[in-house]
Amino acid sequence: MSVFSRLLKDRILFIGTPIDDNVANLVIAQMLYLQMEDPKKDIHVYINSPGGVVTGGMAIYDTMGFLQCDIITYCIGQAASMATVLLAAGTPGKRFALPNSRVMIHQPSGGAGGQTADIMIASKEILRWRQTLNGVIAKHTGKTAEQVEKDSDRDYYLSAYEAKAYGLVDHVVESTREVQKIVPSAA
Repeated sequence: MSVFSRLLKDRILFIGTPIDDNVANLVIAQMLYLQMEDPKKDIHVYINSPGGVVTGGMAIYDTMGFLQCDIITYCIGQAASMATVLLAAGTPGKRFALPNSRVMIHQPSGGAGGQTADIMIASKEILRWRQTLNGVIAKHTGKTAEQVEKDSDRDYYLSAYEAKAYGLVDHVVESTREVQKIVPSAA
């Protein structure tokens, strides 16, 4: 049995790579499986990721909201870019960061080539995603979309404690015992 299969048995998912469509499909399939196994038990999502493709990340995000299960999120190491959105999307009160983890928000980036019309279409799509992501982060932090837009205009790094103050996580913890005191179902 692989370590990831063993973790899945305990309802633990680990996002430890850049998020692409393959990673997104795997995470979504695992979440759906766990929902089918027991829709009343929490799913634990540990994140150490530099972010990745917005469409794949938003597919995970939408699935998290679609499920009946509470989603407990943990930042270990880093949650940057799209990974920050997933971290913040955990069930309110059940979003954690370890003390030395880092969180980063920024505007989406992309490239375009080809004819002028195609470049304009791609540019409009990136701007649309920027507005969407700012709204999502605002929703989960209590900040205004305008504040998120200002903060994410460039790479905006936060310590675990700064991420808590910003509203991206609810708790900074050093041990699973602390998590279990806050969320008894996490035992």
